Amino acid sequence: MISYCTNVHPAEDLGGILAQLDRYSVPVREQYGEDRLGVGLWLAAPVARGLAEDRAALAKFRAELDARGLGVCTLNAFPYGGFHDEVVKQAVYHPKWTEPARLRYTLDCVTVLSGLLDEDAAYGSISTLPLAWRDPWTPVDDAAATTALTELTSVLAQSERPVRLAVEPEPGCVLDTVADALGWLSGRVDPAHIGLCLDTCHLAVSFADPAATLRQIADAGLDVVKVQASAALHVADPAADDAKAALAAFAEPRYLHQVRELAEDGTVLASDDLPEASAELPAHGPWRVHFHMPLHAAPPAPLTSTTDVLTTVFAELAGEPHIEVETYTWSVLPGGGDDLAGGIAAELRWARDTRKAVS
Repeated sequence: MISYCTNVHPAEDLGGILAQLDRYSVPVREQYGEDRLGVGLWLAAPVARGLAEDRAALAKFRAELDARGLGVCTLNAFPYGGFHDEVVKQAVYHPKWTEPARLRYTLDCVTVLSGLLDEDAAYGSISTLPLAWRDPWTPVDDAAATTALTELTSVLAQSERPVRLAVEPEPGCVLDTVADALGWLSGRVDPAHIGLCLDTCHLAVSFADPAATLRQIADAGLDVVKVQASAALHVADPAADDAKAALAAFAEPRYLHQVRELAEDGTVLASDDLPEASAELPAHGPWRVHFHMPLHAAPPAPLTSTTDVLTTVFAELAGEPHIEVETYTWSVLPGGGDDLAGGIAAELRWARDTRKAVS
């Protein structure tokens, strides 16, 4: 079952979540053409806490999902809250994995997901942030995050339903690339309970080879627990006037849009956000921009999207990890997304059909 991530919707209370499931998720299911639609739920921390502490409310929420033909095998526990604030930027990386609030939130999500999983689900997955934004990060922070994940693992090992944590590398963070995540996680976590969330937008931005990356993950003895099916912007010639003009429309103020440039010698140069990239990068080589693009639709020329990276991941992927379409940027997309349900359904069809074609 391919899911779509509900972090595209802004509600941060249970009533609002149910209203958005009615407004968007049910029409998505109908347009997608399936009797049961997978939703990768994003629950802000207070909602997760309330459901975790009230089993009757959790059972009622499960019944509400069932009545709408919606199934849950995965949660997105990366944003803690405020994901649709006017300005999010680096606030999305708080609380860090050094802070008790991050562990508490994730433990609540374990309880909630255990109560929402279908009976025949092999496991549930929870994606989470790559520890923190890269700076500041100290050896003390490293030890604190390790302790928190060890405590989480002890809970996962005793969970009433099998639930696994999926750590999601992201440009600019402590675990910037998949290689960084493998170096930090290997030998530190129990791979039976903790693995990777492979966000294919983030993978593309890093300019890593997707097939080689999957081999490296397997060689490290870790699993791809979850794939976030997503695409980045690719700019072949960022110095060209038409490219600059097209990119300007994507330099919006809510989310962080990290930029990477591939130099001629293979070095990857970095800028933390699109508005600053033109002053910080030489623009001699291609750029990739962390802006989640709808999978089924091409951006305005001369920009392209990195759906080829996702297609390669689909083709080379071993096993059956959870797949979640995660285009949270519809509200800030140039040109807007007036028919959000129709757009999400089109993305899901693209992901389903592409996965079948290359598997």
